[in-house]
Amino acid sequence: MSETTGLRARKKARTRDAIADAAISLFLARGFEPVSVNEIAAAAEVSKPTLFRYFATKEDMVLHRFADHSGEAARVVRHREPGLAPLAALHRHFRAGLDRCEPVTGLNDHPEVLAFHRLVFDTPSLGVRLTQYLLDDEEALAAALGAGVAARLQAAQVLAVQRVLARTNWQRIVDGRSAREAHPEAVADAALAFEQLRSGWT
Repeated sequence: MSETTGLRARKKARTRDAIADAAISLFLARGFEPVSVNEIAAAAEVSKPTLFRYFATKEDMVLHRFADHSGEAARVVRHREPGLAPLAALHRHFRAGLDRCEPVTGLNDHPEVLAFHRLVFDTPSLGVRLTQYLLDDEEALAAALGAGVAARLQAAQVLAVQRVLARTNWQRIVDGRSAREAHPEAVADAALAFEQLRSGWT
């Protein structure tokens, strides 16, 4: 990559992040539906056509924060160490996320993260769009696991388990527990869930 190309890519990434940050700030302050695209463009100091070059929908401006995790399960399986079973690698990866209190695991008590999750979970259109993200992840994981309906079923099961675990962890935090307090139970739940998957797969 040339220096010019690299600079252009970084500038685009900054613009994309600025738009998403402006949108999420407005959504958290006023709710998702009341905020217009024009208001977001003005807050991000870009034109409306520029905004739509980066994001096709308002929903994508929120779910942009999930982009770093897109295809993550498939990457874990493809890049696992020799001799490690796919399910063991996925469990280990999820457990590491719990230990780091990554927002994607639901085990994060930062107020902004809690507000962001509440926005996603309580906005129907965001839930629908998030489902499409999950379906894309499911396709990628199925391809990494193999071919045929067995791999597709396994991929669907893994992502369903991770979704339930994350939502359960988030609810614990909402109910007043800190991430540190909820961590042991979250780890135990993950162990139980992946063991049940392992029993079913074998």
